[in-house]
Amino acid sequence: MNTTAYELYYWPTIQGRGEFVRLALEEAGADYVDVARRGGKRGVPAMMKLLDGPRIERPPFAPPFLKAGKLIIGQTADILLYLGDRLGLAPRDEAGKLWVHQLQLTITDLVVLIHDTHHPISGYLYYEQQRAAAKLRTKYFWRYRAPKFLRYFERVLAKSGGPYLLGRRLSYVDLSLFQIVEGLRYAFPKRMKRMEKNIPRVVALHDRVAKRPRVAAYLASKRRIAFSQWGIYRYFRALDG
Repeated sequence: MNTTAYELYYWPTIQGRGEFVRLALEEAGADYVDVARRGGKRGVPAMMKLLDGPRIERPPFAPPFLKAGKLIIGQTADILLYLGDRLGLAPRDEAGKLWVHQLQLTITDLVVLIHDTHHPISGYLYYEQQRAAAKLRTKYFWRYRAPKFLRYFERVLAKSGGPYLLGRRLSYVDLSLFQIVEGLRYAFPKRMKRMEKNIPRVVALHDRVAKRPRVAAYLASKRRIAFSQWGIYRYFRALDG
């Protein structure tokens, strides 16, 4: 008998967008399985079956998606909207839920911009085929877009009156902002070091989340997939000026 409450479906070798969901599940101590990381037909083939299966009435567009009983939910922000209330990682009032969802959607926009620094023309081309465009895209990302987004979250933290984006209470969007800082430190260590001087509250939030017992245990475990040259965050020396 399968007693797992949640099944997460995402690519087994990269953090990617699935990591935002993993962090929420881990922080909450939720009962879940990372399906595609299982071996044999119970792994990636099982994920593809749900993506392409003719019997799936409402198929998700792409991973990540979450299966909770008979319910299948796609899109990272939508998954977190669903999980937030159930895992105690979001306010119970409607205005609070929408506010956290709004912040998560803002992070979604930032994730796209981060990815496009190394693949500005097309995800179907290798980085080596678009180096010049990537260098220009990265230059303007760090001149305009990264400061605007990160300083926005700095401002939200200043207004929250507490250590987290909602104040004294942790929410799933705090975990996602932690992941943004982690990823930018990996992909752009020099640029991020300079930026962090201007966003002390964001850095403090990152450090606070990293010390939470369940998050710290997860980060030290084999469940945490290492950063690599695949996925959202990729390190290229030529881009980290």
